[in-house]
Amino acid sequence: MNRVHYTQCPVCGSSHINPLLTVKDYSVSGEPFVVWQCTDCSVRFTQDVPTEDAIGPYYQSPDYISHTNTSKGVINKLYQQVRKLTLEQKAKLVTSYTGSSNKKLLDVGSGVGAFLHTMQAKGWNVTGIEPDAEARKVAKQTYGVEALASTALPALPPHSFDAITLWHVLEHVHSLHAYIETLKTLLTANGKLFIAVPNYQAVDAEKYGLAWAAYDVPRHLYHFTPKAMKVLVEQHGLHIIAKKPMPFDSYYISLLSSKYRNGSTNWIAAFYNGFRSNLSAMSDVDKCSSVIYVISKT
Repeated sequence: MNRVHYTQCPVCGSSHINPLLTVKDYSVSGEPFVVWQCTDCSVRFTQDVPTEDAIGPYYQSPDYISHTNTSKGVINKLYQQVRKLTLEQKAKLVTSYTGSSNKKLLDVGSGVGAFLHTMQAKGWNVTGIEPDAEARKVAKQTYGVEALASTALPALPPHSFDAITLWHVLEHVHSLHAYIETLKTLLTANGKLFIAVPNYQAVDAEKYGLAWAAYDVPRHLYHFTPKAMKVLVEQHGLHIIAKKPMPFDSYYISLLSSKYRNGSTNWIAAFYNGFRSNLSAMSDVDKCSSVIYVISKT
């Protein structure tokens, strides 16, 4: 199988990179992958990941909720319930930075279309990009929204979107810098980019270590920190204007991490660890389990 082997940091280009952790793919293959770290920008990245055209089988799991909309299992049932609330929170966040009248939204990695549906119901003109054909099919069947394949992204008209959202998507993108540049081109002059990614500096990441579910190798190619995100976007003339916490993520990730570590979920301990993580992040969003970065051209 073709693999991607980095000799320089995929974020900042530094040669100061070293192997750090060996993490198991708990979701699909059971294979181990080595996570490296850049000492300059702090990003961690999964070394020797399958190439873009070879990674598809690692997404083929009936439990992969962003592609299947599954309610199988208690954790996924909870996820579905919480998502109703978080969709509204995301919509409110996007609207607060862009306004709400006659606006155009691009949701990249739109999955089964839940966020597209939410924003469309609020009067937005929405476009979705989703690489997985099955997820696009579910989006059409469930919400009546038709997302586009990834190949359509470069052909979208420049300077045409007031908001571009990537909810836990950037960590999956092979051509990282080209992708950021494309998104920048698609934004209007005053448009905003909203990127949510996990943060390995969170307390729950420290607690669960190699079993931390948000490593999600090999699907997660990069493992960001606020410092790494700042370095990445500023290379493209973009600026982080706000950072927002995603407090529900710490509970969800802790529940999955508990299952990975123990073979079954220790509910009390997982909720406690999620609570501890959020408590730490209350005074410092840079410690949140997942962070939303609001990004501007100016």
